[in-house]
Amino acid sequence: MEYWPHRRAKKVMPRIRSWPSAAEPSFLGLVAFKAGMTHVGMMDDSESSTKGSEIIRPATVLEIPRVYIYGLRLYSKKQYEAPAKDFYSKELAAKVGIKKTENTAEKLAEAKKDLSKYTDVGALAFLDATNLDFGNKRWMRFELEVGGKDLNEKVAFIEQWLGKEVKIKDFINDGDYIDVKAVSKGKGWAGVIKRYGVARLMRKATQKIRHTGTMGAWHPPKVLYTIPQAGHMGFNYRTELNKRVLKVGASSEAGTINVKGGYLRYGNLKNDFILLDGSIPGVAKRLVRLRKAIRNKSAIKKPQLTYISVESKQGAS
Repeated sequence: MEYWPHRRAKKVMPRIRSWPSAAEPSFLGLVAFKAGMTHVGMMDDSESSTKGSEIIRPATVLEIPRVYIYGLRLYSKKQYEAPAKDFYSKELAAKVGIKKTENTAEKLAEAKKDLSKYTDVGALAFLDATNLDFGNKRWMRFELEVGGKDLNEKVAFIEQWLGKEVKIKDFINDGDYIDVKAVSKGKGWAGVIKRYGVARLMRKATQKIRHTGTMGAWHPPKVLYTIPQAGHMGFNYRTELNKRVLKVGASSEAGTINVKGGYLRYGNLKNDFILLDGSIPGVAKRLVRLRKAIRNKSAIKKPQLTYISVESKQGAS
């Protein structure tokens, strides 16, 4: 059902406004493509009545594309005069379509002499999805937050990763918790019953059934935004918190998790992948952003998987 505030997503790649803090230098986020869902057998390690027994859980399969670090962005204290300054790797910057590369990695040494006028730093990355099974040929750029005690440590960490590929093992491990930000499935134009769950009216009431009974009071003499009305449903930014990582796999293990006939409307996995407990927003091939859990209070336990279903999903509801 819809709920306010309702806003249609402008981009498929969501924006992350808040990041967790980490003392150790590491990447705090990554991107993935939703491949589909399956189910796994695992030993229940929660404090429930089935603790210690084998249970079946639904799982979401995400494929991690090739991600490279091509630069870094220093944020200035004078945010209105000079909000940020980018430093690129000249070879990779030209590859992703950046023409002005005067601030190359060589000039970063001059900026590192006086980092006191900067407040934060972010890693500039791009994903290469050309080897995915569904044939995505787009280059997509985004920014990653990094952890560290101070600015000098963060800059040194990003500098080590310039021109290198970021693997899923560099971001998360089995049993960790992550947050997933994605765009939900778009369902087009919908009426008030499907969109808000408004009850059907009696035919004798207004000679209409599938509409709202009243649009509000006489005063104020206008229709408030809270009144259920027909409109576009779905394709909204949504965040799922504390999704447990059941398995982190390399590209060499992708064949062990591919279902017979391939995942519906996606195909087979060829790159690194992760298995998440439960479902996430969006459809197959939808780009999602991953972030280390910002509100997690659960203990980290490595899951004991006993079975991963690779049966065909053709005809599955």
